[in-house]
Amino acid sequence: MIATQPFDRATIERIVRQVVLQQSGGNGAARPEAYKPNLAVSVSARHCHLTDEHVEILFGPGHTLTPEKPLYQDGFYAAAETVMVVGPRRRMLPTVRVLGPTRSHSQVELAFTDSISLGIDAPVRHSGHIEGTPGCVLVGPAGVVELQQGVIRAARHVHMNQRDAEFYGVKNGDFMNLRVEAYQCSVVFEDLLVRADQTSKLEVHLDTDEGNACHLDAATQIELLKKEPCGCKMKNA
Repeated sequence: MIATQPFDRATIERIVRQVVLQQSGGNGAARPEAYKPNLAVSVSARHCHLTDEHVEILFGPGHTLTPEKPLYQDGFYAAAETVMVVGPRRRMLPTVRVLGPTRSHSQVELAFTDSISLGIDAPVRHSGHIEGTPGCVLVGPAGVVELQQGVIRAARHVHMNQRDAEFYGVKNGDFMNLRVEAYQCSVVFEDLLVRADQTSKLEVHLDTDEGNACHLDAATQIELLKKEPCGCKMKNA
């Protein structure tokens, strides 16, 4: 019978270190997985945002919005309530969804074809920038609100958190491009405003016209691209 010498503590620690080094590629630490953002591209159909005051006028005193379906961004939802949007010469969209929660100002967001249907020359604006925009009439089951301004075509944009922004090499207020590949419908959408904060999920918002133009439902590849200075080639971050 062969006698065995028990390992002392120093020998055991040395063997463990060697095993760890071999498994980690030699740097003594486990290799972290590379961060890969989870990009969502959503089509934002026509909708409106309301103030608390306008909710009560349109739906009755004391009424609050009823969350019906959560949106991709945490804390936001499609409400059960809808309103009729009326433009010049009594042109109307009968059931425009209200999104919550309520805001400090009321705003109607349309696609280009929606604005044509209403007879309203809605400008492309970023959300909240409604100074000098056209108005409309909102009709609810309990009352009517006449907006003096607030009808816009929402400019395309991308929500992201700070980790996503670091990955793409951008910051809040920058602009990016989106390439959508689909059979015979490949499109590059330029000038997506970056809205970066601590908590948002990575999500691009297009309107219905843009979603239809690129046949988004049949897309085979989607890339979010860092926008390079004018005259330079785009770089995929």
